[in-house]
Amino acid sequence: MKIKNIITLIGLLPAIFFAQQTVPISKAEVLEKVVQQNNKLKIGEQQVLSAKGDYNQTNAVFLPNITASHSGTATTNPLMAFGFKLNQEIVTQSDFDPNKLNNPSQINLFATKFEVQQPIINVDGIFQRKAAKAKWQATQMQLARTGDYLSLETEKAYMQLQLAYKSVDVLENALKAANENFRLANNSFKQGYLQQSDVLAVQVRVTEVENQLQYAKSNVINASEYLAVLMNEEVSGVLKPTDSLMVSSELNPVESLSDSRADIQAMEFVADAYKQNYKADKMTFLPRLNAYGSYELYDDQIFQADASGYLFGAALTWNLFEGSKRFGKTQKSKAEFNKANLELEQYKADSQLELNKARRMFQDAKSNLKLTELALEQSKEALRIRTNRFGEGLERTTDLLSAETQFSQKQLEYFNTVFQHNYALAYLQFLTKN
Repeated sequence: MKIKNIITLIGLLPAIFFAQQTVPISKAEVLEKVVQQNNKLKIGEQQVLSAKGDYNQTNAVFLPNITASHSGTATTNPLMAFGFKLNQEIVTQSDFDPNKLNNPSQINLFATKFEVQQPIINVDGIFQRKAAKAKWQATQMQLARTGDYLSLETEKAYMQLQLAYKSVDVLENALKAANENFRLANNSFKQGYLQQSDVLAVQVRVTEVENQLQYAKSNVINASEYLAVLMNEEVSGVLKPTDSLMVSSELNPVESLSDSRADIQAMEFVADAYKQNYKADKMTFLPRLNAYGSYELYDDQIFQADASGYLFGAALTWNLFEGSKRFGKTQKSKAEFNKANLELEQYKADSQLELNKARRMFQDAKSNLKLTELALEQSKEALRIRTNRFGEGLERTTDLLSAETQFSQKQLEYFNTVFQHNYALAYLQFLTKN
């Protein structure tokens, strides 16, 4: 007897461990943690920052480029030596002596120079800036759509966890019923009402339910771990939903696709970026106008400034021909722009098709939900009748096992249909979200 009790206790250990390690969590908590901690969202945020950095670089189209330098030079070169003296403002009458001009002594020059380059008209740069801004806006919309998708995926994962726990509950109840039927069958066998084969059939049913229950518990752990990955969080145990699995309320049907959906807006911004790049490439055929200026300080001692001077001006440059390079680049950017427009139209068509399919999937799930609910009620009543008749010895073992199996299957089918219904509704909301 002691050995039997020990074996029973060992068999119960997994169930005890499973129950003790549960960590309750609501759907709202999961969604909040996914928004705050999910790695895909963090990656998307960095992509937005990267695109913003590209856009900020285009400020150079309007803002000046300012540099400062300090250099030291020594020379005996006649031309440079005389020029150094001029810059230092130390030329005297004796410096015009031909011997000194032709064979000067070494002269040192330390120069501090501030340079400013100011763009005035760079038309291609303006369009490149617009392209960078469109790309930045596209990454923002892509991040928003990633958030929408992760919300959908989180709801699905949470519902899968709910469904897994429901399956465990159903199978645990089925196991209790199977064990009770096994007890009744044993009693009937001892009284001579049943054959050994009937008892074995009931025992096989108990084993089947135990195996199904083990798989269901594994599914709970799998669903829990996936939720933990979505939340980017280490969980010391198995998550357990505090929200029950029930039929979600319906929404008003949406007939057409909205152009304000984040992913479609992202595609539109991408197409606009290609458009602006195409315009920028065409504008490279125009001249550029830039201003420049410098202020210089000179001395024969380091970091001194006994002499100074400035320079400013403007330059109009026009690159007339680059060996047809610009023609090829413009042709390429035009093709990419046309391709982006075609991809946008195709994406809208595919999205509308997916919306139509999702709407039909939701209607099918609604119809299936009614059927499975009715079938569950019927199987429940059939099991009740057969169980009572079996206890009175009026029902065959095979009929009872069939009714019990059918009831368990109908319970699992019902909860799975609730999951399908709720996911179809959530997916439809995802596709129609603005």
